[in-house]
Amino acid sequence: MTIAVEDLTGQGLIPGELFGRLVNRIAKEHDMPREFAARIMDQALAFLRACGENHRAPLGPSDLVDIGWHTFLLYTREYASFCERAAGGFIHHVPNDDGQGEGDSKKVIARTAEAIRSLGFAVDDDLWLTFEVKCNDGDDGCRASGKDGNENTDSNGK
Repeated sequence: MTIAVEDLTGQGLIPGELFGRLVNRIAKEHDMPREFAARIMDQALAFLRACGENHRAPLGPSDLVDIGWHTFLLYTREYASFCERAAGGFIHHVPNDDGQGEGDSKKVIARTAEAIRSLGFAVDDDLWLTFEVKCNDGDDGCRASGKDGNENTDSNGK
């Protein structure tokens, strides 16, 4: 992955100590090199920041980026605080239990990567474009759910 000097990183969105704890947990629980776990967490944070923007179409994480999101959710206080700063409200995780809508996963991934890039964040294409999205943009999709009407709406659709 090549990151231009002017690109932002997701890592910069949270304190270094918290980032390190999240990365260590991913590496340990998923038996992967720490460097790879750091890439996953970085992209999860950039994804969550992009979810805080008003998008007309839903965003969703790749399988690997979803690992970072799941890990961050375990740290509820830090996650809730991050959501307030990054999105102005809690970003809910809505899982896709039945796998519907997986045919649209490449579109969702491309749209999500572009949303991240449009905010000036580096996009680790290997984590986004090589892997199918585990989530989709249908009603049953694993997606960010915040406050503004689509992927960023609360769970009641408000």
